This record gives sequence, C-alpha cells and structure tokens, in this order.
Amino acid sequence: MNQRKGVKERTRMRVLELARETGFLSQADVERFVTPPPPNIVFLLPSGGNPYLRLLGDRLRRRVSAKNAGEPALRCFFIEGFNAKALAAALRQNAGWADGIAFFAIEHPLVRDAAIEISELGKRLVTIVSDLGSHSPVDYIGLDNHTVGRTAGFLMGRFLNRRAGSVALVAGSRQYRAHCEREAGIMSIMDEMFPDLHVMAMREGHDDPGENYRHALNLLEQKPDLVGIYNVGGASGGICRALRECNRADIVTIGHGLTTDTRKALLDGTLDAVFDLAADEVIARAIAALVAPETATSLPKFDIFFRENLP
Repeated sequence: MNQRKGVKERTRMRVLELARETGFLSQADVERFVTPPPPNIVFLLPSGGNPYLRLLGDRLRRRVSAKNAGEPALRCFFIEGFNAKALAAALRQNAGWADGIAFFAIEHPLVRDAAIEISELGKRLVTIVSDLGSHSPVDYIGLDNHTVGRTAGFLMGRFLNRRAGSVALVAGSRQYRAHCEREAGIMSIMDEMFPDLHVMAMREGHDDPGENYRHALNLLEQKPDLVGIYNVGGASGGICRALRECNRADIVTIGHGLTTDTRKALLDGTLDAVFDLAADEVIARAIAALVAPETATSLPKFDIFFRENLP
C-alpha cells in the first residue's frame, strides 16, 4: 500500500484484496492503488534564438494546458545552449521529480556521465533531435542525420545543375552530433556525385540569427565563387536576411525547421528547400518512448518543403 520497491506484484495484490475484504479500503481505493499514476516527464531544450526550438517549447506549453486526466504530467525548461555543464546539472536536478526526461543532447562526457547515473536510478531518458552517440544507454528520437546530409547534398547538386563553385556549411555547434552527421553526409555525396562543388569548412553560428547573418555576409564578401549555403542547424533567418540585402537570389540555400522565418524565405525564393521534423511528432514520440518504450520507434520520417508544397 505504501508502494515500496521490491514487493512482489502477487503479494501486493493479495494485501490490497485483504484490505478490501476487511473494509480497510473501498473498491475505488483498491482501483486507485492498482492503476499506476501517470508519469512525470520533463523536456530540457537549449535556450537561444533557434525558432524551431521555440516552436517545440510552444507546442509543449499547449500540450500542458490541454492535459487530460491520466496523461503524463509535463514540464519544459530551457537550459543555456551549448553548455554541457549546465545540461548535466539540469538532468540531475530534474531527476528527483521526473520519471522520464527528454533532452536535446550535447555530445560531451559530462552529459553522458549524468545520463548514465540517472539511468541507473531507474529513470527513463531519451534524446531528441541530437543524440549522445552509439555508446550511450539513452534512446534517440530524431532523424538519421547522415542520410539527411546526403539528401541535402543531392538537392544542392541538382539545383546547381553542373555549376561549379563553393558550398558553405553553417552549423549550430559541433557539440551537436546531429550537425556533425549532416556535415559528414553532405561531404560524402559531394565527393561521390558533384566533384566540381567544393564544400567549405563548417562555420558555427550557435543557432543565432545574428551570428548566422554575419557569417553569411562574410561568405558573400570573401568567396566570389560561392554558389550554395547549407545551414545544418537552425535560425536560417539570419542567412536569408544577408542574401536579401545583397540581392543574391542566385545562391542555392537549404535549411532546417519549418518556422515562420523559413516559410517566408521559401515564399520569396531566398530558401530553396527546408527539411522539417514536425514538432508535435517529436513530442509525441518522445513521450511514447518514455511511457511505453516497447511501442516507440526512434527514427521518424522527415518532410522536405519547397515553395510549391508548403502546408
């Protein structure tokens, strides 16, 4: 009745039955004991100017406000972006209340150590969008990012239609495994299919519109043979702003996350394609993986949006 760990299920059920027979518990009380309470789930997302992550936060808040009886209790916190120490501390801090935690991972020993420690306490963990790597005990809800990178490279090469020149990569950070895997993917297909396109070293914009804007201006000034930009991270709005100001609609640009800014850029022709993983699907799959891991699938399908197929 105190729900202590280590009690055999048949023993617990026998005690509850005796309590009902003697009148110590009513039938309704027994049913409440038999039905486990819904789990407590925490989402940890990086703070900053990434519109897609803000969209995830908005959808989570909407889900919290519409919570029905029997559904998991949800909380969402934004942690300082690109700070492994802060993320590890947030994981440990929330492990006391939460039965499960979904978090946007930084691939770092401090984060991996915290995840292992919390997993050993019996808590469920999943990473979303970016994971901790193959040696992590934590399940991953997100895309096959190497495939995503190869697909972006394929589109880039086809859009450029045998034009030669440089293709720039802009990322949030190499601390995000997802961004590194997308970089590796586009590099592999460029070497294989489009040898006339030179992929430049990846620049880190920390998913910040201002930083991405300055990176794009520098690229336009310093690389006269620039023909394409692939933003493997978020906040493509800064890059698009620079392209508009410099009147460079000739540059093929591909980004991630269908948000207000990327939708506008697709419509005005500044962006050519956007890869998107629906925010509601990320949330639903993460919750499913935490509540019923045996029924969850980790690699959802992604959408590629162009101007002509915007929903």
